[in-house]
Amino acid sequence: MLPFADRKSPYQLLGLAMIAGLAWASAGKASAQEASFTEQPDKYQWLEDVWGKRSMDWVKAENERSAKVLESDPRFAKLQAQALKIAESPDRLPAPEFRNGTIYNTWQDHDHVRGILRRTTVAEYLKPHPKWHTVLDYDALAKKDHEKWVSGGINALYPGDRRAMVGLSAGGEDAQTLREFDLKTGKFIPGGFVLPKSKQDLAWVDRNDLLVDRDWGAGTMTASGYPFVVKLWKRGTPLAQAKEVYRGTSKDVAVSPATLNDSQGHQVTILVRGINFFENEISIWTPGKILRLGLPKKNQIEGLLNNRLIVSLNEDWRPTGGARTFVMGSVVALRLNAVLRDPIHLKPTLIFAPTAKEFSQQVGITKHDLILSTLDNVQGRAYIYAPTSGERWTRTKLPVPDNVAVGIESTNVSDDRFILSITGFITPTTLLLGDASRPSSLVTAKRRAVQFDASKLEVRQLWATSKDGTRIPYFIVHRKDIQLDGSNPTLMTAYGGFQSSSTPYYSGSLGKLWLERGGSYVLANIRGGGEFGPAWHEAGLKTHRQRIYDDFAAVGQDLVTRKITSPRRLGIEGGSNGGLLMGVEFTQHPEMWNAVVIEVPLLDMLRFEQIAAGASWVGEYGSVSNPKEREFLASISPYNQLKPDVEYPEPLIFTTTKDDRVGPVHARKFAARLEEFHKPFFYDEIIEGGHSAGADLKEQAKTAATTYLYLIRKLMD
Repeated sequence: MLPFADRKSPYQLLGLAMIAGLAWASAGKASAQEASFTEQPDKYQWLEDVWGKRSMDWVKAENERSAKVLESDPRFAKLQAQALKIAESPDRLPAPEFRNGTIYNTWQDHDHVRGILRRTTVAEYLKPHPKWHTVLDYDALAKKDHEKWVSGGINALYPGDRRAMVGLSAGGEDAQTLREFDLKTGKFIPGGFVLPKSKQDLAWVDRNDLLVDRDWGAGTMTASGYPFVVKLWKRGTPLAQAKEVYRGTSKDVAVSPATLNDSQGHQVTILVRGINFFENEISIWTPGKILRLGLPKKNQIEGLLNNRLIVSLNEDWRPTGGARTFVMGSVVALRLNAVLRDPIHLKPTLIFAPTAKEFSQQVGITKHDLILSTLDNVQGRAYIYAPTSGERWTRTKLPVPDNVAVGIESTNVSDDRFILSITGFITPTTLLLGDASRPSSLVTAKRRAVQFDASKLEVRQLWATSKDGTRIPYFIVHRKDIQLDGSNPTLMTAYGGFQSSSTPYYSGSLGKLWLERGGSYVLANIRGGGEFGPAWHEAGLKTHRQRIYDDFAAVGQDLVTRKITSPRRLGIEGGSNGGLLMGVEFTQHPEMWNAVVIEVPLLDMLRFEQIAAGASWVGEYGSVSNPKEREFLASISPYNQLKPDVEYPEPLIFTTTKDDRVGPVHARKFAARLEEFHKPFFYDEIIEGGHSAGADLKEQAKTAATTYLYLIRKLMD
């Protein structure tokens, strides 16, 4: 439900020294809240009719106008060919997913545009060229069904992971069709469970029973567009006869069921009532009763291990009747038997507590142990935590390098194996296979082939000072022989929201199409993210959000002050919430950027609650129903802050028609208002892709080529 957690989309920045410093010093004196604001009439609500003829005619005309310029550039074809070669490279790493000791992977290439689900053994996976067995061919199924299916994920029945509900998304939409499938035979089960298209989720209770939340008809979907009614559906009965077992409210974000299992045979089914995007009520469901747990509202259930519920805390918590407070950012364990006896007076034991600079990021569970990744001053770290016979946990640190991101790719509950990913801007992604019972067993399972020449590049971590004095770290990758004269084309990005951390990553298209050409790249760790735990996120919530935008501007100013770049050579790029960030920087500091890429964005912050799933993000942004919050939203809303007498850089605005999360509406209305004010812009709206850069590799390559060509024209030419 995040409005765009794709950290792998490219982003940009550019600069020129002395002039830039003066410009920023002037622009930084007034915050958005201090600026005068006269609300403009909303002339473009007609573009909110996503598939209407008038809207689509407008989209077609804008697409053709922009494509006529960008795609006629003689460099476009070469960039597209390079991007596609990288995207379809057989040397790409097959992302692993453990299922019952077997490795599964969803793969797209030239011959499998929609993709295939395939599997292999662990031993075979370790070979340079594994032998794969195709389980499900999405291209063949799409042809058979006359539908543009792409993978929507798998929810399998434990133990065995044989029967599974397979998600099928039409063109990348969040709404899916779910069908029961036999992973062993590779066939859909005749007469099996089938859930028609909806935004929906499910939990296996057992082989013959599902808990399902979906659109059950009028009055069963929240204002955010997600289901809040959970029903028990028994095999062999019509879906319409499913029995309601739980109901949230229409004001919630969503209600979701989930079944947790551990390797010792313990099972628990939970119901997560999302009060808002960050606050939950957790209940345990049994056929006889529902037990609401006395957990803090800002929590995340991570899984079940050795009959213990593993929980991450996003707020300080002193359990009812307890003598100890667990600080936000901690990871704790709860004995399941004790929880079932008394769900209110919980007795957690501490697994991990954050320090002043180190914070948890991901949790993975094996048969006997817990794998934890952290950020230590935004440097990736990883540990194995093993429960002792009492209530203590031992910790073993795993060896990983600096200036890289560490991710938990997959863990195996059938044994103690796990796979970590190690990736950096100039470090091709490496997958490491480990065994938690033997920490020294960490070995290289796969290493991504080099996709661009990084021999002349280096990565540094630098710090900028924001308007309120807060130090903001950022990573920069540039040529080793960089000249500090303000002439370096620089691309800068950040996300800054939803406690989502931004860390280094290896991107073939970024490297080949940008870094190899002499461009520099910056990733800013601004507030709103999770790089320094929940407090780093909460510092930029709702009416405090200007801090996020000040952080980003401060990093840009720092690049200029260091004479790494200048406004003439500085570009920025971001998607979804990052697209909102780009829109704000576009309107608040138009003189500081020469290129702005705004992808699948939120931009109309006075109507975001009425568009697509926008109501679900009130916990992040606030609500126009609150006068104070409405005033702030109006002051930063890019669509509403556009002015006819301001000179803006010429942006590239990208979206997809089938984005049913943020929707194409924000991008359309923003572009239409620019057009009204006779401001230049490029517009690119593709049909498929959902909330991403495209539903298949060819679409993604074309999007990348369009983006980088725009950046080259603006920042390098």
